[in-house]
Amino acid sequence: MYTEKVMDHFAHPRNMGEVEGANGVGMVGNAKCGDIMQMFLKVNDDGIIEDVGFKTFGCGAAVATSSMATELIKGKSIDEALKLTNSAVVEALEGLPPAKLHCSVLAEEAVRAAIDNYYARKEGKAEECNTVTTGHEEEKPAED
Repeated sequence: MYTEKVMDHFAHPRNMGEVEGANGVGMVGNAKCGDIMQMFLKVNDDGIIEDVGFKTFGCGAAVATSSMATELIKGKSIDEALKLTNSAVVEALEGLPPAKLHCSVLAEEAVRAAIDNYYARKEGKAEECNTVTTGHEEEKPAED
């Protein structure tokens, strides 16, 4: 059912936990399944994500997609991180069951929410995590 890579990221999540000094924090949730993801970014003055962390309340696939998303954006520029798609997360995990694709969408949304919060803080419009969604319009299918 799950690939070895999914099981590895579930059993040994990378970058789990809050990031001290995070300057971008986003939280998203899926009302249908109850998963909640919180993403923490520490972006340096050059716009590079030098540290990233996550907290996830959800199933194994939610933990694995959160973990993989952090791996895919760590060390990247904000612009590169904004290009992260749920399909890229699924591909990096070597697949997810169709019923769990919503977890990859949630991971993509958590990254975007943290980046949105980063920009809001830079503009002096936000001081803490204030981005919460309660679901998705439509789940995006993973591209082959």
